[in-house]
Amino acid sequence: MTTTSAFPTSPSPAATIAAPEALPAELLCDQRCHLGEGPNYDAASDTAWWFDILERCLFEARLGTGEIVAHDLPVMASALAMIDDRSQLLATEHGLMRRDIAGGTLAMVAPVEADNAATRSNDARVHPSGTFWFSTMGRRAEPGAGTIYAWHAGTVRPLFPAITIPNAICFSRDGATGYFADTAENALYRVRLDPATGLPLEAPVVLHRHRGQGGLDGAVIDADGRLWCAIWGDARLNAYSPEGELVRSVAVPASQASCPVFVGRGFDRVLVTSAWQHMDEAARAADPHHGRTFVLDIGVRGLAEARARLGGV
Repeated sequence: MTTTSAFPTSPSPAATIAAPEALPAELLCDQRCHLGEGPNYDAASDTAWWFDILERCLFEARLGTGEIVAHDLPVMASALAMIDDRSQLLATEHGLMRRDIAGGTLAMVAPVEADNAATRSNDARVHPSGTFWFSTMGRRAEPGAGTIYAWHAGTVRPLFPAITIPNAICFSRDGATGYFADTAENALYRVRLDPATGLPLEAPVVLHRHRGQGGLDGAVIDADGRLWCAIWGDARLNAYSPEGELVRSVAVPASQASCPVFVGRGFDRVLVTSAWQHMDEAARAADPHHGRTFVLDIGVRGLAEARARLGGV
C-alpha cells in the first residue's frame, strides 16, 4: 500500500534510541517457530496462546505449571481471541473460525477471502467493546494485498484496504483510539473510534514512522496507554507514547521479535514471540534464540485482553 497518499499524515516525532535496555528475560518455550505470531493471554485460566503460522501450529502455555502443549491445526492461523472459557475465535487463511478448546474442533464463523489463494490472515486484536479487528496480507507480502477487517454485530466489515503487511493492531484503554501499522512502510497509524462499537469515526493518520533497522510488527497497549511494538529484525520492543514519541526500547533475545502480549495474574510481564522466517543457516547461527518464545520483565503493567462477541455489541 502507498500509505503516504492513502491516509493523512500527522507530525511524527523522530526520536531514536540507539541501545535497548537489557532486562531479565525468561525462555518460555524453546521450540523454534518458523513464524511465531499472534500471542494472547487468558487471565481466567492463566494460559498463554500463540501460533506458528507457517507450520500450522497453536501453542498453549499453562503458566502456573509451566506445561506447554503444541496443537496441530488443519489450516494456517495467525491470531485468536477468547470468546468464553470454552471457545476461541481464530483468524485463519479461510476466514474466522470458532475453536472448541477442549476438543480442538474448528467451525467456520465467517469466510474471509476464502477464494483468494494469494492471501492469508495476519495480525489481530479485540477492541474493548468485543469487536474483533483482524487482517489479511499476501502470502508473499505482495504490495497492497492486505486488508484490516472488523467482526462486529455478526458481520465482517472491511476497514482499511490496500495494506501490504498489517500489524500492531491494538486499542486505547477507553476504546476511543485504535492503532495499526503497515510494516512494509514502517508507518504506525492512529484512528479515532466509537468506543461503543470499535468502528472508525474518521480516516487514520500517521502517528510515527520507524527509522533505522527493522520494522514495526505486533503491538500491545500497557495500563498507562503506551504502545509496545516488536521491532522485527532489530531484537527489541519499542514503547511509544499516545503522541507517537519513542520513550523506551527493551532488548529481546531473538532478532526477529514479532509480537508481545502482557501475561500473568497482574499483567506485569510481557510474552514475546519470534521467528526464523527468511533466515539462512548463517543468520540462524548468529541468532541462537531465533524462533523461540520469551517472557520479559519490563517494569510496567498491561491490561486484560478483551473477549470477542460473536453476536455483536
